Amino acid sequence: MRAALGVEEAIGAVLSVAGGMMQDMPAAPVARSQLVGRSGELARLLQLAGIEPTDTRQSAVLLSGDAGVGKTRLLAELRERAEQAGWRVLVGHCLDFGDSALAYLPFSEAFGRLVAEAPDLATSLVDASPAVASLMPVRRLLSEPDPVPYPHQSPALRIDRADLFEGIRAALGELSRAAPLLLLVEDVHWADQSTRELLSFLFTRQSGEPISIVASYRSDDLHRRHPLRAAVAEWSRLPGVSRIQLLPLGDADMRMLVRSLHPAPLLEADIRQIIERAEGNAFFTEELVAAAGLGGCTLPTDLADLLLLRLDQLDDSTRLAVRAASVAGRRVSHDLLSRVVGIDGASLERVLRAAVEHHALVAVAADGYAFRHALLAEAVYDDLLPGERVRLHAAYAKVLAAGDLDGTAAELARHARLAHDLPTAITASIQAGDEAMAVAGPDEAARHYETALSLLADGDNRLAAGPVDVVALAIKASEAATAAGHPFRAVALVREAFDGLVPDAPAEQRARLLHARATVEMVSDSTVDLLALTTEALQLTPADPPTPFRAQVLSVHARASLDRFRDDDAGRWATEALQLARQLDLPDVIADAATTLARLQERSGDPESSQRALVQTIGEARAAGEVAAELRGLFNLGGLHYELGRLDEALAVYEAGAARARAAGRPWAPYGIDARALAGIVAYVAGDWAAARRIVDVTGESPPDMAEAILTSVGLSVAAGRGEQQALDLLPHLRPWWDRDGLIGIFGAGASIDLHGDRGDLAAAAAVYDDVVECVTRIWQVSAFEAQIRLAGLLLGQLCAEATRSGGQERADLARRGEDLAATVAAVVERGAVRGRRRGPEGQAWLARVAAEHARLRWLTGTEPPGEDELVAAWEATVAGFEEFGHVFELARSRTRLAGVLRAVGRPGDAGEQAGLAREVAVRLDAQPLLAEIRALGGAASAAGAADSRRTDQLTPREHEVLGLVAQGRSNSDIARHLYISAKTVSVHVSNIMAKLGAGSRTEAVALARRRGLLGGSGA
Repeated sequence: MRAALGVEEAIGAVLSVAGGMMQDMPAAPVARSQLVGRSGELARLLQLAGIEPTDTRQSAVLLSGDAGVGKTRLLAELRERAEQAGWRVLVGHCLDFGDSALAYLPFSEAFGRLVAEAPDLATSLVDASPAVASLMPVRRLLSEPDPVPYPHQSPALRIDRADLFEGIRAALGELSRAAPLLLLVEDVHWADQSTRELLSFLFTRQSGEPISIVASYRSDDLHRRHPLRAAVAEWSRLPGVSRIQLLPLGDADMRMLVRSLHPAPLLEADIRQIIERAEGNAFFTEELVAAAGLGGCTLPTDLADLLLLRLDQLDDSTRLAVRAASVAGRRVSHDLLSRVVGIDGASLERVLRAAVEHHALVAVAADGYAFRHALLAEAVYDDLLPGERVRLHAAYAKVLAAGDLDGTAAELARHARLAHDLPTAITASIQAGDEAMAVAGPDEAARHYETALSLLADGDNRLAAGPVDVVALAIKASEAATAAGHPFRAVALVREAFDGLVPDAPAEQRARLLHARATVEMVSDSTVDLLALTTEALQLTPADPPTPFRAQVLSVHARASLDRFRDDDAGRWATEALQLARQLDLPDVIADAATTLARLQERSGDPESSQRALVQTIGEARAAGEVAAELRGLFNLGGLHYELGRLDEALAVYEAGAARARAAGRPWAPYGIDARALAGIVAYVAGDWAAARRIVDVTGESPPDMAEAILTSVGLSVAAGRGEQQALDLLPHLRPWWDRDGLIGIFGAGASIDLHGDRGDLAAAAAVYDDVVECVTRIWQVSAFEAQIRLAGLLLGQLCAEATRSGGQERADLARRGEDLAATVAAVVERGAVRGRRRGPEGQAWLARVAAEHARLRWLTGTEPPGEDELVAAWEATVAGFEEFGHVFELARSRTRLAGVLRAVGRPGDAGEQAGLAREVAVRLDAQPLLAEIRALGGAASAAGAADSRRTDQLTPREHEVLGLVAQGRSNSDIARHLYISAKTVSVHVSNIMAKLGAGSRTEAVALARRRGLLGGSGA
């Protein structure tokens, strides 16, 4: 509340008494949300206040912390715990009335609440301590000139201060006799002098009575001359007073707070930005989360206004210095600020001391200053007038360009650009990009290069900047963006540069851009004909004299040929590239070409030779410091192990690739992020779901959107296996990436099919399959792809589940969809055979799974059903396939379905063995959908049913299932397929049902069951 508010309005706004005589009082602190990150402080506060038994109880506690850090929320929790423990709690607030402070305001509020809540008790207090009546709110209003709330009190009574203080202490003691008393006084930094003196009196008059006082204040408001500063120092020396400083929340707690405030998914980059900007302040976090929820990233106006209130306390010279400091950013050196503001040494020290004392700035290191909070720097900067901002940036640029003070090219580039000194900004931006790349900062480098490119787009700027190789700059920007994990941005940069070439541009420039474009498009899903790009680049690059660029083009041309399955051409071009690279001593090209040749050895059926070649290539690339080549080699080596079913080796290599990328400062670069994602897949397959989640967890990191989408999609596999339906909330965020990266679609679609199917939404599961197939075939420019085998197998499993719930026509439709999926898989197999593909254990296992699921679907729908031996053999082959590959979860799921088949053909002992093995895995993985499927086979439910079968007056759970299917008009053979039991067993169940119901036929049994409510009023 601002100082301009009149006393009478202020009192009316904050006090309340019984009978509704006054208006809105500030709400006492109430815990409305989960307390985040303050368990330690709460525990200590409960002990010091004596609410929890302890030897460390104090009569008073001072709770301090910056504005918005969470003091009120902590006090709300304290109040709730105290009331639960049987304490009486009184609450009073100090308010900012400026020069019109109302004496003892928090005590008037506290007693006013008492009058409203317990008027008889308030009257007894006045009887025992008459001086307290003077603080009752009704005695203090201008609208009540002669109030006499207590008839025996004189309206003209004047109280001596000593009597008043003793009366208040006595009243608190009287209150504590019925129950322990907790007095909360908030915002003591706004307390009037009388309130401070009363608190001093209470703090020094300790007694054995169960009274605890907790007073809170803003530590960032206590400048050197603040009247509370001396009082706090005095109170802290008293034996019964303790202090708790509420520090900013840590990152983990901040993350929890953001999640509680914004339950819907947020990108990790957005979460990280909120955490960094809020710097542990709970109120700032709430405001920033609200802004993020509205799609904004700028500082909310209300929050900016609140922060700028701190500047209102400063004089003009100090405000000038603080504004100038905001232009530098969060931190500025003393010498640099001195040059910019033009204030002499002594005067500058005076104004900076004032800024530090008022907690606008803090001294850092030995020669600089920083804003106490980053958001304050943002608010001050945003409040500058446009001309003021340009003038200050120009002053900074001039000082930095002179070179006699320490500064960076990045700083100079920023100030020059914002001061509209564009030639200087272009030169400095390029230099800043080069410096960032030299220290493994590709993200920053890309931004600097792109800034220079955008400025050079203006012809006048290009002339003013002097000779700049725009083609080379575009290529550097593209390489930096690729290394930072922004491949599509990298593609856009080289495409833009290529499209900007003049018709008569030199062949060398065209070739360089073609090579750069092919290189970056190769590591992203692109619809561009890469082989056409590399062919043209090779044609534009002369073979004589031999050059490093020729070797690079040959190598990328070999990779493009490999991508098109032109293995003979790929081998020829890779060999030529390798020879030229060795001649010119080009370790990066040597490693790249050697990796291509190793891939060809694997394709030709010689994985061992391929492995030896890759290991050698990786070692040579590492020795030469060629990170990109090393990452590609590690990625391909991991893939080789995975394809052969060597899961332990694959996981080790993939994790090594991800670690190498992190160590090189490019964790999101191609092959680095891919290795991390596939490490998560391998851990999932191997049954280490905790490791899989750890690998893909980006908490505390700032991944590019695409990298986060890849890792999130991988993590969905564990979520689907555990039946975590809330994971479907992530799909709207992930789906747009399916149109840009096929692997994101494939990873996410498999999990989504199961998540939708497991909740009975077959239509959504089928839609996901159709959607991902359309996306991947379009962006990969193929008619089919290998992962369709796995996706088709998963969808076939869901079709089978739906068949057990469907009637005749629906089952026919399901059978037709199953035929389509089986035909698609056959086409994929035929396509692979034409290309000479040799499938490893994983591919063989999923082919067996498709065959088994299709056989099961035909069995369930009665569409050309397989024989019992054929059905069992299909599932036994599936189990053997996944056992050989080592896919823990899919092996357990296949065992479960084999158990169902075995039970259906009258082999309950074998079925029980398979189900038991599956159950062990499902329990260990916490795979709830699989556990539900196992339970549906029998187990405990069957045991209960066996017990019930001895009672002739009640149907067993299995008999209820059979009765429901009989009511649908199904035959015994249909019911047998539906429930995975034999037709003979169905006949026994039907006979038992008829006997228990006293029915002479199946039709009569259904009619009797309906009348008795056994079918829920339907025939289902």
